[in-house]
Amino acid sequence: MTRKKTRKPSHNKISNLTDTILSILKKDRNQAFNYKQIASKLGVNDASSRNQIIKKLQELKVKQEVEEVERGKFKALVSTEYHTGRVDMASRGSGYIISDDFEDDIYIASNNMNKALHGDEVEFYAYKRLKQGKREGEITQIIKRAKSDYVGVIQLHNNYAFVVADSNKMYTDIFVPINKTMNAKDGDKVLVSLEEWPEKADSPNGKIIEVLGRPGEHNTEIHAILAEYGLPLEFPKEVEDFANKIDTAITQEEIAKRRDMRKDLTFTIDPKDAKDFDDALSFEVLDNGLYEIGIHIADVSHYLQPGTILDEEAYERATSVYLVDRVVPMLPEVLSNNACSLRPNEEKYTFSAVFKMNEKAEVVDEWFGRTVTYSDARFAYEEAQAIIEENADLNMSSNTVDMSKIDTTIPAEVAISGKQYNTTPEIAFATLKMDAFAKKMRSKRMSSGAISFDKVEVKFDLDKDANPIGVFFKSSKDANKMIEEFMLLANRKVSEFVGKQKKTFIYRVHDEPDDSKLEALQNVVSRFGYKLNLKDKKSVSSSLNNLLSEVVGKKEQNLVDTLTIRTMSKAEYTTHNIGHYGLAFDYYSHFTSPIRRYPDIMAHRLLQMYLDGEKSANADIYEEKCNHSSNMENLATKAERDSIKYMQIRFMEDHKNEDFVGVISGVTDWGLYIEIIENKCEGMVSVRDMKDDHYQFDQDHYALIGNKNKIMYQLGDEVIVKVKNTDLVKKHLDFYLVGKNEA
Repeated sequence: MTRKKTRKPSHNKISNLTDTILSILKKDRNQAFNYKQIASKLGVNDASSRNQIIKKLQELKVKQEVEEVERGKFKALVSTEYHTGRVDMASRGSGYIISDDFEDDIYIASNNMNKALHGDEVEFYAYKRLKQGKREGEITQIIKRAKSDYVGVIQLHNNYAFVVADSNKMYTDIFVPINKTMNAKDGDKVLVSLEEWPEKADSPNGKIIEVLGRPGEHNTEIHAILAEYGLPLEFPKEVEDFANKIDTAITQEEIAKRRDMRKDLTFTIDPKDAKDFDDALSFEVLDNGLYEIGIHIADVSHYLQPGTILDEEAYERATSVYLVDRVVPMLPEVLSNNACSLRPNEEKYTFSAVFKMNEKAEVVDEWFGRTVTYSDARFAYEEAQAIIEENADLNMSSNTVDMSKIDTTIPAEVAISGKQYNTTPEIAFATLKMDAFAKKMRSKRMSSGAISFDKVEVKFDLDKDANPIGVFFKSSKDANKMIEEFMLLANRKVSEFVGKQKKTFIYRVHDEPDDSKLEALQNVVSRFGYKLNLKDKKSVSSSLNNLLSEVVGKKEQNLVDTLTIRTMSKAEYTTHNIGHYGLAFDYYSHFTSPIRRYPDIMAHRLLQMYLDGEKSANADIYEEKCNHSSNMENLATKAERDSIKYMQIRFMEDHKNEDFVGVISGVTDWGLYIEIIENKCEGMVSVRDMKDDHYQFDQDHYALIGNKNKIMYQLGDEVIVKVKNTDLVKKHLDFYLVGKNEA
């Protein structure tokens, strides 16, 4: 006779029972639960588990963390410890909450995330107790999802599919019914939209809204970068049609409403490959020993009327996006490259800031308003730089320079035309004089506490198929700085003009750096022998400038530049003026790039309103627009960085058998981050691949140290690496460590 098998009672202890019960009760704070309901939510039904729950409820009741509202039914004790914040996901499904209510971030274990995702705005409960020195908490409610659309790779099954998101911040796959896959093929890269997340489901449900293509293909990955951040690729047809119907003719009727500056010497200086020119400079020597310099900006607001579908589209985009191989413009081409582009030998409607300046580069008079201008010439930065360098010995301290002594030659190697030619003496003199003024303005700005960020930009030489065939670095020279100083002047003076009237305006603000971030920077740069003076605001600015100057040309320059920028607060748009720390300006706005930035268009509109004598605009409405513009700028910046990272990895695919000298740019317990000196590509050496010893992370020294050989790999050390793996989909570059660079 076969003995009937009986299930043995479970005596396993339920882990994290206190936190789990509190999480259940706090999630539905207005509902009372008995032990059976809690057991059901935990998925247990044996006697041992039920007894553990009953006992734990009584313990929590004694501790006054729960209350028994009727016999056997419990509710969470509602306290004032519910807060709101934003989720920052870490690895393996855990994360942190950044909240204004706490100085430090709140750790959230994976079992307390309660279906929250990266960037979500949430309500949370913070435990009173600390665990391993960290305050922990649990998410009780999702207030607002940060996003609903994710890029990933689809895995097809018979009657359903899953999308594995590209982002390592997305800790769950997304379930897609087979009838919502848009006929995507297995392994396609797709854009999936979340629809719902059922109570007891491990994964959210979604539907495919776009099939992007095969992973690893160039256009697929570029489109995926834009889709990941919700950035558009093309304009809707109705927007293009609307733009194409705009009357872009220059009329006598409109000219009569403007200051006519077509006879003033005017020219543009832009990058060689620029497609649009949204700013120009005019120059005139006055009889009274002063100079009149005009900063003329494309009058986009003349064509972009509020309430139109074109304006709505521009507002939603808020900014142009500059990827490595393309620009995704804020405005359709008929405006950005034609009507609003200050092309040579064409009349254009402009919005201008015109200044009378003395020999000390001081503004003695200012005028703002709508103008009509005519650009006499177009120059590349390299051409203007050649004029400045060839005439470096000339004394530009007065307007009595002998024109015949000015070298007006543009060498063939820098000329846009590819042929040597001479510019006019008048334009050469204007360039040299404005360069002299710019140097004086920059010097004054630096002495007032401005921070001098001249970070090297990584650029790629691309072939006709957008394959990277070379890397080069773009740095700022005198010609770039000259244009920058006059744009800064216009931005500052326009902002000051409105700000002193106490009227609503769009400010570009930049807060002071956080003390703790400055101390962290000090800890890092001290490894290289540098020291910061953190005594007061002015000494911080001065020592940061000294640091940035001292590292120029050193192996650690890019690392120190990057870390210093990260120390700074983020600049943003707002109607609440707090000044701009990095520029050392009390008033600052964006006014000079309306083709590519919507805040500049808003600044133009508001300035014209106030020039017309209108009352102050509604600050709440414009603050909301500022927040949107800041958010879109942030997304565009992330997309631009991703495209650079993607192109760096593509470039390194063709260099797998080469040794590279790099600098250790980051150290963690899982490995070393290495930045290659010659091309700025950054990758990681996993500690698991460092097989000559067992290496451990030493936080105090920012180093990995071998247990046996005591070899130390420290932040800033030069090492030799070889490419191990290039992952275009995940945008990840892995290195093998060859050893320290002893050269």
